[in-house]
Amino acid sequence: MSGRLRIAIGSIFVGIGVMGLKFLAYELTGSIALYSDALETIVNVASSIAAVIAIWFASRPADSNHPYGHDKAEYFAAVLVGVMIVLAAGTIFHSAWVGYHTVQEVDYSPLGLGINGLAAVINAGWALVLIRYGKRSRSPALEADGRHLMTDVVTSLGVLAGVVLVVLTGWQKLDPILAGLVGLNVLWTGWDVMKGSISGLMDEAASPETLDKIRQVIAAEGEGALEAHDLRTRLAGKLTFIDFHLVVEGSMSVEAAHDICDRIEQAVGKAVPGSRLTIHVEPEHKAKHSGIIVL
Repeated sequence: MSGRLRIAIGSIFVGIGVMGLKFLAYELTGSIALYSDALETIVNVASSIAAVIAIWFASRPADSNHPYGHDKAEYFAAVLVGVMIVLAAGTIFHSAWVGYHTVQEVDYSPLGLGINGLAAVINAGWALVLIRYGKRSRSPALEADGRHLMTDVVTSLGVLAGVVLVVLTGWQKLDPILAGLVGLNVLWTGWDVMKGSISGLMDEAASPETLDKIRQVIAAEGEGALEAHDLRTRLAGKLTFIDFHLVVEGSMSVEAAHDICDRIEQAVGKAVPGSRLTIHVEPEHKAKHSGIIVL
């Protein structure tokens, strides 16, 4: 079992534990704001399950139907997480609306608020684990899950601060208003997660920094070639697909040109982990004199 899959499975158990704590806090207080906070944890668990399925599928090797691998499955999971976050926001808005127009007994017990605070601390710690591991392993699903959890932490802290204001001011209407603000925050998070994942599904190019690194490696390691041009990249989960045209002298043997390609491929692989290169070799009359000049 890969490290990414173990982390993703761990998110399910953490999410279930936090969900139990938050619903217990709601039962002890009756606060609509805490209820909306608890509802979001259902989405956390569902998104963690989606991430496990996506990471498992993405880890499968390339086959005849998917010769480039299955890494893009993680982007679909991240989009699904975004959709579920938006649906959760709708549920929260409904609860806030009902709470604003009905009178409910609320008991802001220190125990209930303390339990909700403990859930926020657990979420914060696990969110940092997911974001750091997701970035290091280039896992869109794990990073999206971590960003969602971190937003949940900010939401929880905001709700707790607001509930304290309710206690101090005695203004009960503030409780459902806080729930509505939670819904707006959740809605924005859902959009942000989906937007980032859609970029991956649309074959977004590597960052300018990565492109510069690739150009430098080609220029330094392409001794024997004349130039490289039409450099293109696209991201697919942890993989970076790279292709370009390499111009060599027309009289150069196939074996010599292949040796240059091998040298460039090995150097780029070290500079850009997870890279997959396709190099199209061309004779010198195809040179554009506008690409990467080989040193």
